[in-house]
Amino acid sequence: MKTRFSLFLSLFVMLGMMSCVSKKKFVSLQSELEVCNQELGQCGEDLSRYLSQYETCMADKKRIEGELNSLKSENTLRIEQIDDLKGQVRDLRKQRDKQIKHIGDLTDLSQSASDNIKETLDQLKSKEEHLNLLRAARTKADSINLALAVNLKGVLSQGIMDNDVEVKVDKTVVFVNLSDKMTFGSGSSQITPRAEIVLGKIAQILESRPDLEVMVEGYTDDRPISTSCIKDNWDLSVKRATSVARVLQSRYNVDPNRIIAAGRGEYNTLVSNDTEEGRKMNRRTRIIILPKVDQFYDLLDPDKAPK
Repeated sequence: MKTRFSLFLSLFVMLGMMSCVSKKKFVSLQSELEVCNQELGQCGEDLSRYLSQYETCMADKKRIEGELNSLKSENTLRIEQIDDLKGQVRDLRKQRDKQIKHIGDLTDLSQSASDNIKETLDQLKSKEEHLNLLRAARTKADSINLALAVNLKGVLSQGIMDNDVEVKVDKTVVFVNLSDKMTFGSGSSQITPRAEIVLGKIAQILESRPDLEVMVEGYTDDRPISTSCIKDNWDLSVKRATSVARVLQSRYNVDPNRIIAAGRGEYNTLVSNDTEEGRKMNRRTRIIILPKVDQFYDLLDPDKAPK
């Protein structure tokens, strides 16, 4: 009997000890869980911070890419200008070499030809001064057009991510080509809301340059058209040009004395009208920004030439 009681007592003591050990492990594991939860919360905060930094970096990247594209466009225009000036320099050098050779040949003439040589030299000097004046005028005009084109591209690139707007420099003018699908409905002269936004951006540049004129030219393809309101392609192209002119005048307050509206009809094509793609290219509205006529004379005035 005593032996059995001792056995039960031993078992009871062992069970109590096991219970104490399990409770200690539970408390320890619970503490570890709280630490893990705290670390997990800290990781969540770190993750949110890193995501915010990532979004900031992506925004900076997008801004830098936009600035890079703008610089590339400006660089392309400058390269074209440099190539043109190099061509002028080559031509002038050829003329100079010919003139030097001509003068060298004249040195063999008799004394009686001295007066003619002097007269020739005076003429050459006058021509050289005239060439210098023309070069200065051309440089000034090119600089004006380059700055104008860069400004137009910068303004028109904001919110316009397609190929419906083209800015180009051609000789002494800058022009903007607007595609037909963006500007008008089929066979219509009604300006679309999207085209009005583009015209507003162009009007910003015109407002900052009151010394410039703007010519609006309407073009069509060669498909015949005849409605109750439109007689033919000549008529449609004129109506489209005047629609653009009216928006510039009435909505964006461009001085109508600076605006010229012209219809070119189905003529002056860019490509053949034999394909749908070609007809789509030929249907366009061109806005030409150019100096006033009296400014051309100013460029050729010696007293107003760049020094």
